[in-house]
Amino acid sequence: MGEGKEHFIPYFCTMTDFNAKGKVVITCKDRFSAILEKELKDLGFKPKLVFRTGVELYASLNECIFLNLHLRTASHVLYEIKSFYLRHADDIYRRIKSLPWEEYISNQTYFSVYSHVDNESVDNPLFVNVRIKDAIVDRFRENTGTRPDSGSAYEGAVIQLFWKETEASIYINTSGETLAKHGYRKIPGTAPMLEALASATILATGWDRKSPFVNPMCGAGTLAIEAALIATNRFPGLYRDHYSFMYIQGYDAEVYTKMKEDLQNEIIEVPGLKIIASDISAQAISFTQENAETAGVLSLLQLEECDFEETSLPEEENGVVFLNPEYGERLGEEEELELTYKRMGDFMKKRCAGYTGFIFTGNLELAKKIGLKASRRMEFYNGTIDCRLLKYELYKGTKEPIAE
Repeated sequence: MGEGKEHFIPYFCTMTDFNAKGKVVITCKDRFSAILEKELKDLGFKPKLVFRTGVELYASLNECIFLNLHLRTASHVLYEIKSFYLRHADDIYRRIKSLPWEEYISNQTYFSVYSHVDNESVDNPLFVNVRIKDAIVDRFRENTGTRPDSGSAYEGAVIQLFWKETEASIYINTSGETLAKHGYRKIPGTAPMLEALASATILATGWDRKSPFVNPMCGAGTLAIEAALIATNRFPGLYRDHYSFMYIQGYDAEVYTKMKEDLQNEIIEVPGLKIIASDISAQAISFTQENAETAGVLSLLQLEECDFEETSLPEEENGVVFLNPEYGERLGEEEELELTYKRMGDFMKKRCAGYTGFIFTGNLELAKKIGLKASRRMEFYNGTIDCRLLKYELYKGTKEPIAE
């Protein structure tokens, strides 16, 4: 080798085995995990551990692809690379650099890093992200003479660290952008409910997926659309084409393509399904129509421009009526909404006999104005707002709803 020429260590690219089982953590919004656990069981998986913001199980990377395409209430699907002892921020670089990153990404792959850190040696998690990036980049540079690009966008491979006290785990985030957004909603409307939250609350109602689902005050239609998707077995993967697992060494595009095609075959017809969405706002109905069309379920919805009290209610048993009113977050709104909440109670009592009623609200003081006693109060968060899904048994005949 001539003088002055740089000497590169020989580099051999290896591939990750997408069929090898490993620890997988599926994250979700706080208070969703029980619903996510049931989702996983219904899909044939066996959760090993359930905690407030996620579920742990054993699965392969190919199974992670399947989960990304199917889960409605999850945020991210994480495949563990390694768990290790990590005492101090000074140790991050050495521990990360020792890992065989060439098995997971190539030196041509853009990657990003995210960290969740609870350790007294760290006062800025961004420092941890930088040290991890440096370690990965330096390993590639020393072995190949070139380095992968990195940044903060979810455009390529995503590496994620969870570090609490002295226990650390590093994962491939196979999802990239959050799964909580389902991809069909082009017009969010005012104060929209996140798609994963809409799914979680619908699943929490215990709706049988064939009786009427009535959604007065529908806004941009998220609840009604999610109800249609759930009833007809349409999964979120139908509306998304980009995931971070596509940038991992060993990814087989044919496996993904087959799973994507299978999603179409999983769609079912539900004869006589009635999903009714109403709103007093013509703009809201227009938004619902556009979003439902993108999701491919417009033909399954009955849209009505009217006050919520005038919403159609089919005379059938076991139906669900679900209202998601405003919470009165701005000054002066709460007083105006007191009458609306009272009217919702009257609507349920007078018009919804034989249905099960649900009201989702982040204002428990306003909820007292409904005037009915909730048979169950399920806890959720809408962003950072502490919310309740209130359940009301609306009896026919002589058994009246209990006044609160």
